[in-house]
Amino acid sequence: MKFHGLKMRMLIKKGAEASLYLEELYGRKVIVKRRLPKSYRLPEIDREIQEYRTKHEPQLMHRAKEAGVPTPVIFLIDLKEATIIMEFVEGRQVKQVLDDFSREERISLCRHIGELIGRLHKSGIVHGDLTTSNLILTPLDKIVFIDFGLSEQTKEVEARGVDLHLMKRALTSTHYRYADECFKAVMEGYEKVMGNKEASEVMNKIMEIERRGRYVSER
Repeated sequence: MKFHGLKMRMLIKKGAEASLYLEELYGRKVIVKRRLPKSYRLPEIDREIQEYRTKHEPQLMHRAKEAGVPTPVIFLIDLKEATIIMEFVEGRQVKQVLDDFSREERISLCRHIGELIGRLHKSGIVHGDLTTSNLILTPLDKIVFIDFGLSEQTKEVEARGVDLHLMKRALTSTHYRYADECFKAVMEGYEKVMGNKEASEVMNKIMEIERRGRYVSER
């Protein structure tokens, strides 16, 4: 696929569903996300799935932005080539910077992240891959949510619980020394937006998901 003004730069991530390239469009850094064909699917079905996801992801990113959750700007969508060209967000993954902060800064940041997750869920969107790797802290201290490839429109408690369980697991695996206080701060921010009742329901669901995991591992 060739867009006028687009210069190939480098492959930065090759996932199961898509490849991400850092490229340049009219002198500006952009991310080009190309979904990959799946040989195990019938070509007609594969094409439908690729087109749907290529269209669906930017729609949910736009709705997230409307809900007050920063996401990359979408520049171009090519359904035929299953490709999205979007803003390259300058900054570092929260995963990379959390260790550099003081306790007060970490808790403040995590509480803010919880508020943003609350806004996302309140608007009926679950991210689907909610980890500290998919949150970018910009030089202006703004948190930007990236990679909505697995996102969906739903208000189901199960989906919300899975979203936050992923965040808890990410904190525990990468930032285990202060994972508990960070996740507590996330849930405080979440409750501020969602309210006590809905936040409690989601917290109960997270604990249920954890129990399921322990049961499976013990069998």
